[in-house]
Amino acid sequence: MSTEIVRFTDHSAEKRRVSLHSMLAAAAMTVLKLAAGLLSGSLGVLSDAAHSGLDLVGAALTFFSVRVSDKPADEDHTYGHGKVENLSSFGEVMLMAVSSAWIIWEAFERMVRHAVEVRPSPWPFAVVICSIAVDFWRSGQLKKVADRTGSPALATDAFHFASDIWSSLAVLGGLTANLIGQRYGIGWLQYADPIAAVMVSLLILRLTIRLGKEAMGILLDEIPAATRRKIVADVERVPGVLAIERARVRQAGAHYFADLTLAMPRRFTFEHTSELVSAATEAVRKTLPTADVVIHTVPRQVRAESIFDRVRAVAARHNVSVHELSVQSHQGRLRVEQHLELDETLPLKEAHDFVCAVEAEILREVPEIDAVLTHIESEPATIELPEVGEANRRIELALHTAAEQIPEILDVHEILVGRMGEHIGVSCHCTLPDDLLMLRVHLAITNLEDLFKMECPEVDRVTIHPEPATDNLR
Repeated sequence: MSTEIVRFTDHSAEKRRVSLHSMLAAAAMTVLKLAAGLLSGSLGVLSDAAHSGLDLVGAALTFFSVRVSDKPADEDHTYGHGKVENLSSFGEVMLMAVSSAWIIWEAFERMVRHAVEVRPSPWPFAVVICSIAVDFWRSGQLKKVADRTGSPALATDAFHFASDIWSSLAVLGGLTANLIGQRYGIGWLQYADPIAAVMVSLLILRLTIRLGKEAMGILLDEIPAATRRKIVADVERVPGVLAIERARVRQAGAHYFADLTLAMPRRFTFEHTSELVSAATEAVRKTLPTADVVIHTVPRQVRAESIFDRVRAVAARHNVSVHELSVQSHQGRLRVEQHLELDETLPLKEAHDFVCAVEAEILREVPEIDAVLTHIESEPATIELPEVGEANRRIELALHTAAEQIPEILDVHEILVGRMGEHIGVSCHCTLPDDLLMLRVHLAITNLEDLFKMECPEVDRVTIHPEPATDNLR
């Protein structure tokens, strides 16, 4: 079993365990507060009991959601089940809003029509103090697990229960003020209890608005603009990325999904493109370490592309190799000459039609060009085997003799003669001065090939690899 699977299993078990403890604690506090509120007649305690009842419903939703959200993706839920946690948070928010509205209505009814006398008793005080201790414990436990697992449902519960501490303190203040009013005959303090209930409800509403916006935002695939900007900035710094044409990020539970479309130079090979995609994925994960990243790439023309680059881009689109590419200017008109390698088993008619299509595309792609002339070469499909014999020794000697006639060439080595049927191919390495310009290198190699073929006309193909002199000193 891999480390990631073990970590995922441990996180799932930890989330279920802490959410179950929270649900049991909410159930116990709901019962105690309800009993204390009924015994004392305190609306503040009863409102806190209703709040705890909502906590119980919310904790049950959280317990259910963390069990479902950890299920792997399937055919019906290709992004997984993570949004069940966000849906659970939104449902809890709705319950909190309904409860707050009812408590505020009941509190104003008591203050306007008649005040209900709160019966003095130590039980409400004991229950509220106990509630503060329990909320402090379970909010801490939930926050620790939420930070480790990234669970939004547990994070919502942790924040919710931390705010409950302040609402319980408000209820405790209302009970104390009411008790003082009864003992010292201060009549207006009889309204302290319903006022405390209103304060509790306002705290709940404030929390409801904040949590509701967060839950709705995630359900609507809203993501902080700063997060997206940072991802875009990091990816734009990846070498080879011309532009980010689309960047989308969505969250489902504790998981993030990023979908980007990147423009890149069209001359890039498949290997280069793969490296760019890997680098862009790592750039996204600098901001979202566990994100599921999908990168789409689209080839784009670079502003600084030369005529040669654009011609090669057309050849690359047709998956053919182009070489000996040259552009000549005749009386202000540009003419391209190129060599294309095609499958040696291709019939001439098919090869000619293919080349005509490539030439037509070049003329459309590069309007500065007036004409294209293509030399068609066959691309070998058979592996050649080198042979050793007296004839090969004569060929090697002829190559050395030709090289001695060209001043720029220091030596030729690693000569290999290959035969396939009646066809002969020769390859070698050629040493030249380090500072020799490529134009002179090309001329020297061309001269070597011409002199060698005059001596050995039976050779069909010559491949010469130029090397700097210092390379042979290592």
